[in-house]
This record gives sequence, C-alpha cells and structure tokens, in this order.
Amino acid sequence: MQKLGLAGMAPGPNTSKPHPQHKLYAYLLRGLDIIRPNQVWSTDITYIRLLHGFVYLVAIIDWYSRKVLAWRLSNTMDAGFCVDCLEEAIMNFGVPEIFNTDQGSQFTSDSFTGVLIQNGITISMDGRGRALDNIFVERLWRTVKYEDVYLKGYESMPDLLLGLTHYFLFYNEERLHQALCYTTPDVVYQTATGGGAKIADKFNEPAETLALELSNVSEPL
Repeated sequence: MQKLGLAGMAPGPNTSKPHPQHKLYAYLLRGLDIIRPNQVWSTDITYIRLLHGFVYLVAIIDWYSRKVLAWRLSNTMDAGFCVDCLEEAIMNFGVPEIFNTDQGSQFTSDSFTGVLIQNGITISMDGRGRALDNIFVERLWRTVKYEDVYLKGYESMPDLLLGLTHYFLFYNEERLHQALCYTTPDVVYQTATGGGAKIADKFNEPAETLALELSNVSEPL
C-alpha cells in the first residue's frame, strides 16, 4: 500500500483525548431550535494524511448556516492553533451565543475556554462518546475529505493549505446545500433566512435512528 500511495480510511490518531484536570461543561444543544446566525458555533479537529505523515485540521462552523467561519492546519495537537482559529472567527464575525466543542484537551484548556469566557460566550460540550452531539462538523469533515482531500491526494502541507483555501471558498460561496434549500452558506448567513438546525431531544433513541434523522436535516448536496 505504501508503494502504491494508498492509505486506509479508518479513523487514525485520537483527536479528542480529555485532560483529567480540565473543567468540563454540560451539553446545551439537545432539543434547542437554532433559528439565527451566530446563535451556535461549534468546532472539532480531524486529521489529514499526507504522503509522509499527517496534519491536523480545525474548523469553526455556524450551525444555522453551515458556514465555515475559520480554519487552521497544524502538525501538532497543542491548543495554540485552535485558539488562533477561534480568535480569527471572533474578529471576523463577532461572537456567538453558545460555543460547542467535544471534550478534547485542546478545547477544555484554559487558553481556549478563557477566550470564550472573556467574550461572554456560553460554553457547551459534547457528552462522552456522543459524536452525534456535534453532527454538523462531522458532516463537514466527511464532505471535505470525500470531495477534496481523497481526490487530490495532497503530498505536503503547503499543497494542502492552498487546496483547502480554494475548497472552503467554494464550500461557503458556491456549493449548493440541500439542507439550505439549495443555496449557499454565505447567502444563508448574510440573509439569516433558509437555515436552521436542531439536535433531537431523544435520550433513549437508538444511535442509528438518530443519525438517520440528523442526516436528513444536515446532509449537504
């Protein structure tokens, strides 16, 4: 597989390792109607394999419009590139009412939560092992990888940086989304119409059923 440049698509390095001394927060989004831009933002980290090794990608998304507000690449898992991404999003788009993350140590660190607290942003965190709590970012990762990363086979970080710059512009400004009535995240974010989201308030619902329901709401075209 190495000689042919092939790589498995199974999950790789764990990007959500908790820190035992960091404060955790309750999940606040279950059953909440997302009815306007900047009501809820969320973030996550994924990894992207290159020809030699891999890098980490973090992105911040507005739940109402699915707009990618900021993103960063890093070859380490420290909290710094996540904080830089958060500060860029706030600088360019203001502050959300609620910011949701998983329980990874980058997001529970004082440097990251401190920025949220200083800006008066309410903090929400996924439940342990509940990937569906942050389903919209998970959908973004699948879309980015299947529509760009896996097709392009980036060999180096500069190539990936250039490629993702073009892709995220396309994703926000040109790509039509079924969940947004076949318009773009930019239009929905700017007009505050045509978007919305809700995580079903079903604590006992089988995960497969809940995932199917959410995919009907959040799956882009």
